[in-house]
Amino acid sequence: MKHISILVPQGAILGSIEGPRQLFAQVNQFVKARGDNPLFNIQLIGITPGTPVSGGLYTIHSDAMVHDIAKTDLVIIPAIDGDLQQAINNNKEFIPWIKQQYENGAEVASLCIGAFLLASTGLLNGKKCSTHWMAANDFRRMFPDVNLIPERVVTDERGLYSSGGAYSYLNLILYLIEKFTNRDMAILCAKVFAIEMERDSQSPFMIFQGQKEHEDEPVKKAQEFIEANFQEKITVDQLASLFALGRRNLERRFKKATSNTVNEYIQRVKIEAAKKGFETSRKNINEIMYDVGYSDIKAFRTTFRKVTGLSPLEYKNKYNKEIMLVN
Repeated sequence: MKHISILVPQGAILGSIEGPRQLFAQVNQFVKARGDNPLFNIQLIGITPGTPVSGGLYTIHSDAMVHDIAKTDLVIIPAIDGDLQQAINNNKEFIPWIKQQYENGAEVASLCIGAFLLASTGLLNGKKCSTHWMAANDFRRMFPDVNLIPERVVTDERGLYSSGGAYSYLNLILYLIEKFTNRDMAILCAKVFAIEMERDSQSPFMIFQGQKEHEDEPVKKAQEFIEANFQEKITVDQLASLFALGRRNLERRFKKATSNTVNEYIQRVKIEAAKKGFETSRKNINEIMYDVGYSDIKAFRTTFRKVTGLSPLEYKNKYNKEIMLVN
């Protein structure tokens, strides 16, 4: 029987504790119904017997304390809420225990913003990880040694797993159920809990907000110029001249400050404007394309799919309010 330790950090989000518990418990119910022994021993593991979660609205009573568990097979780190650095400090007692369990052969899975607690162990350094796309800038700033891939719904590297934002943790739990049992069991759980399987990208849900939490003023001004003039043809040389910087100097500083090249940033701003156009207007694809400064339909479609994971038409059909009401 595989031992699963679902951590109960202070300030955790209730759903990301109860959701995994329900899914793994349901697997046990399925196998017991066919006369087999349960596959999972699921325990809630805390630092204290009662832990406030979801902003103090609920208290979870743990099955065991972290220091009582000498060995486990899978550690699940739920999403945490509030000030992230403070949340890490409040739950620092978990960090050496997580590291020790991993070194002893356990696997570790972080859900959504739980990635911040996992990254604090140092286990993710040099490895892939995802988290909620809204927290990507903070994550890169706090953990520059981790290879953050925020568009991914699930990452899996050397027994360390992560999921993207919010309820995409359900896809990670299904992934683990399939890995620990079989495909049929994962499909059965997906049907019972009405979870869409095989969702591998959270790109369609991402809202590009730029990255202005830095102190490089010329780069900030370049970002603001791009955002105010995205309909125009903007070049790196133009920006370098406008803000009295050498081209190489601007490109280096821009990448360091924003985690995007200048051209990537321009593309992301244009595509974000196109997404809003598709969501709210009756304009067709060509009209939106021209509105955001593209003239080549092939280039526009290619860039749009690269950024969002969907074609312009797929995105419009999925998110345009009027189309949704008709359907």
